[in-house]
Amino acid sequence: MARSGGSKSSRPARKGGRPAPRGGSASRSPAASAPRPARERASRPEAPDPARSFRLGVVPGATPGKWIAAWRERLPAVALELIPLTVDQQHAALTAGMVDAALVRLPLDAEQLHVIPLYTEVPVAVVPADSHLTAADELDLSDLSGEVVIVPRDDVLHPVVPGAVAPGFDAPETTADAVATVAAGVGVVIAPMSLARLHARRDVAHRPLRDGPPSTMALAWPREGDSPDVQAFVGIVRGRTPNSSR
Repeated sequence: MARSGGSKSSRPARKGGRPAPRGGSASRSPAASAPRPARERASRPEAPDPARSFRLGVVPGATPGKWIAAWRERLPAVALELIPLTVDQQHAALTAGMVDAALVRLPLDAEQLHVIPLYTEVPVAVVPADSHLTAADELDLSDLSGEVVIVPRDDVLHPVVPGAVAPGFDAPETTADAVATVAAGVGVVIAPMSLARLHARRDVAHRPLRDGPPSTMALAWPREGDSPDVQAFVGIVRGRTPNSSR
């Protein structure tokens, strides 16, 4: 008696006679089977490393805000630490390794340093808000003849004003102190524009000095302290994109 054919497989045969697999699991892509947690971890930003930081020295008047923002975007794992410096401290801080790099004022002894000039600031005369000197939009040094010119101990311009009157009191310690004296109605202070803005107050005004001594800001770092982090900051200051080569 002939056997029943019901025991044979009812699955459709593939070309070539082999039956098709059940469930379709062989058609899943490798990407679809990748563990989700691993993909999520790869997309998370790298956490800051407290053991690694970049120390940037900054003299008064320097404005590194946009560079700091770019650093935090490109190197979030490296903390940027701002170290306030006076102009008198800037060279020693760099050569003694107190900072990795610094925004400084020239002139600066560059024998042990790399120095990149960045920009030159306009000098201004800071005067009392009610001074007759505010009638002009710009001044010349000759306009300050007969005025009491105050030169603070932290002065960075070393101005020479023909016909100026020497103060009858000791030089103030800081530019901020000198501006406070001007606010009291005594004298004139010559300073870079950034310092005039830093110490701005309602009872003083400032006017550009067309022939006054300028001040150049620069980025400096030790020749022996070059590192990938230093070069990363140099690149940011110079406007390189993350994918730019040196």
